Amino acid sequence: MRKCTVQALVLALACILLLILLTPSIPQPQRYHDFADKRQFFGIPNALNVISNFPFMVIGLIGLVLCHRGNYFNLSLQGEKWGWTCFYVGVISVTFGSSYYHLDPEDAGLVWDRLPMSVAFGSLLAILIIERIDAKKGTISIVPLITAGIMCSVFFGDIRLYLLAQGASCIAIPLMAALLPPMYTHSTYWLWASGFYLLALLQEAADKAIYMLTFHIVSGHTLKHLSAAMVPVILTVMLAKRSVYLGKLLHVGNTQLHLIVNFLLYKFEF
Repeated sequence: MRKCTVQALVLALACILLLILLTPSIPQPQRYHDFADKRQFFGIPNALNVISNFPFMVIGLIGLVLCHRGNYFNLSLQGEKWGWTCFYVGVISVTFGSSYYHLDPEDAGLVWDRLPMSVAFGSLLAILIIERIDAKKGTISIVPLITAGIMCSVFFGDIRLYLLAQGASCIAIPLMAALLPPMYTHSTYWLWASGFYLLALLQEAADKAIYMLTFHIVSGHTLKHLSAAMVPVILTVMLAKRSVYLGKLLHVGNTQLHLIVNFLLYKFEF
């Protein structure tokens, strides 16, 4: 297993190196900073794009408190509390990083907008590894995955690594949630969360079109923030409602049988 893990890491690094060597650099398009809604309220420039980050702080603080309130979330695997703690810290940080960027949209501020999201994405990947692949390896992967995400975010002069990191996370998280046998019930909440993030990306792309269709009431980017904030909301509800599958409760000794039991229970969950 350790040999396979090393081979996978080497292959991943080789693919990243090939991407850097064989593809041209992609500078951050300056039109990205040209958001549709530039209105100022109460002295706050780009007010709605700034204020719409507030829900991240609310749900982030709620999740962080509940994560450390006894065992409210029924976290039963090694490293889960660390993973979810890092996730909620990232969610809270989105409020400050994104608000700072939207007060004066430019390349330098965009780094602070993307850093917290990279922390959140890296944490979710590590959590899924802990839950569905290997608790020890998942716990060890928390710091490397978050660090890799941060490193990909700081190179705002070339966004290839950031696009790669975000794209890989957006694909890997729903695939892992859908295909790997779960340890807990309510696993479909992962897919609902992924769906809302996809909706957020579509709203971001249609920023100006939505602003026009709503007669300059709200822009696509503001709605993007609200849809993205639904991701931690859904995952927090999942944590509060879920329970360990029967196969785990019975402490089935055989690992393969344990995975089969969990998978069957997952497929027939109502």
